[in-house]
Amino acid sequence: MFAVYAARIDRDQPLAGLELGERPAPEARPGWSVVQVRAASLNHHDLWSLRGVGLPEDRLPMILGCDAAGVDEDGNEVVLHSVIGQSGHGVGPREPRSILTERYQGTFAEQVAVPTWNVLPKPKELSFEEAACLPTAWLTAYRMLFTNAGVRPGDSVLVQGAGGGVATAAIVLGKAAGLRVFATSRDEAKRKRAVELGAVEAVEPGARLPQRVDAVIETVGAATWSHSVKSLRPGGTLVISGATSGDRPSHAELTRIFFLELKVVGSTMGTKDELEDLLSFCAATGVRPVIDEVLPMERAREGFERMESGGQFGKIVLTAGS
Repeated sequence: MFAVYAARIDRDQPLAGLELGERPAPEARPGWSVVQVRAASLNHHDLWSLRGVGLPEDRLPMILGCDAAGVDEDGNEVVLHSVIGQSGHGVGPREPRSILTERYQGTFAEQVAVPTWNVLPKPKELSFEEAACLPTAWLTAYRMLFTNAGVRPGDSVLVQGAGGGVATAAIVLGKAAGLRVFATSRDEAKRKRAVELGAVEAVEPGARLPQRVDAVIETVGAATWSHSVKSLRPGGTLVISGATSGDRPSHAELTRIFFLELKVVGSTMGTKDELEDLLSFCAATGVRPVIDEVLPMERAREGFERMESGGQFGKIVLTAGS
């Protein structure tokens, strides 16, 4: 079957290890389902995999892709939960959790095999392309906002780095949930787009906000860390799920954190129950993922190049099958 995969690890030039071509189709096995992929979306996790983060060379070649929507063996339209091997489900209770492409072949292919437990019904209201955007970036944003930040309608939130998948999801979900959302971006066009999606104001990174916020959604890391901490009200919460600009800020702001009793919470992906809730939320409210570009899987390299350059706003989706 045709697939998009990591053939080599290159920490400095990750796309040098990206290959497109034929790979073995997954084989059926007890407790697993083979899904015909209709759409799959790119995540920065795919670039990190090409750099060897979470993917050692002895597991190559590895088909990339965490997210997908498609059709199962019984003809049902489905969405995949891409966290595999958590206690009590998936591959087994004693196996550490992982994400597709770390131990198991991913979704950038005509077919993918996952534990049957990880297969969820796709709401009829969502297209395959829309549903394929949800299991990583949008689920991450959902958990960051509503589980780990604990915000309620009327609260205020700063979203750093508008344009990225998680940040864009946080703006749209926050607006739909009645939050007062502020956003940052270095790019004027992305700031304008953030306001169009529901942010009350979008500013350059580091700019002073009109008010201190209840929570910060942080995926950028070192470049925005100090601004994130300084933007919080006393007792506020900073939720971090990524560090695309690096994980070693020049100023950790420890004094401000302890003096103002701020909370710093790490967040990774989300649970199957949270994904079910997110799917229902989108179906019921009309909220839809922001899609930057849809490409056939044969043009996956273009999508990777766009994501690596940071030029996208929202998700890049690859399509397969009919």
